[in-house]
Amino acid sequence: MIIKLKLVVVALLLSQSCLANKPDLFSLKTYDDSQEVVGWVMSEKLGGIRGFWNGEKLISRGGKEFNPPSWFTQDYPPFAVDGELWTKRGDFENISSIVRSKDSGERWRQITHQIFEVPNQQGGLFDRLSILESYLDSNPNSYLKILPQIAITNKQQLQEFLEEVTSDKGEGVVVRNPDTPYQTGRLSSALKLKKYFDTECIVLEILEGKGKYTGKMGSVLCQTKDGITLKVGSGFKDIDRDNPPAIGSEITFKYYGFTKKGKHKYPVYLRERPAN
Repeated sequence: MIIKLKLVVVALLLSQSCLANKPDLFSLKTYDDSQEVVGWVMSEKLGGIRGFWNGEKLISRGGKEFNPPSWFTQDYPPFAVDGELWTKRGDFENISSIVRSKDSGERWRQITHQIFEVPNQQGGLFDRLSILESYLDSNPNSYLKILPQIAITNKQQLQEFLEEVTSDKGEGVVVRNPDTPYQTGRLSSALKLKKYFDTECIVLEILEGKGKYTGKMGSVLCQTKDGITLKVGSGFKDIDRDNPPAIGSEITFKYYGFTKKGKHKYPVYLRERPAN
């Protein structure tokens, strides 16, 4: 019990250590079918790495400074933009290896920065995005893109768009109220819609496997931000089991709702989140 408590303390300290430089961004709540979103807009939820340009530097959601070549950001605007560093669907590991490396060089030519927000500007979403659109008219940039926002006319259209995206390895859909002024934190006006749910947890303990996984990692014991502890054992590749995520690191897992006891149903490992 003492060891586990120490692991929890270490995990909390690690998670708090990056807060000092962490940008104040918005995050998504989860959509449910009872919510009225007709008149809102939808876009694909890209499975890349969040990239925040503060007007001078490109940094991660955790505050870590990326190191793109100078030609990548030379025509970036002098104001903040927020979006996803992305290549294509189902390419998270490649994207992560490019943007997290200190010397990816020409590999950055694979990346586009898909912008879905222009922070700290007045008006609704389209007013804010129009500021970047006007800037790009005078300062074209092949790496900086405005993520298309599609008006929602009915819920069937939303479900069809979700099916279109996910049937071709897409992650899901984001729906937003375009009339909302710029805000940060977890918003009721910005929702994610998937065929499954996902969230993050801090790794507390590496549990040894059995059978064919003897001598390797079998599962991880982890804790969510809500304080729920669970084991995640499926979804790992052999290379993950040989080199399991570090204690104190943060992983993303998917699940399919909750049991009557409030436990995550069928948790499946998706990826390890960047440290910063």
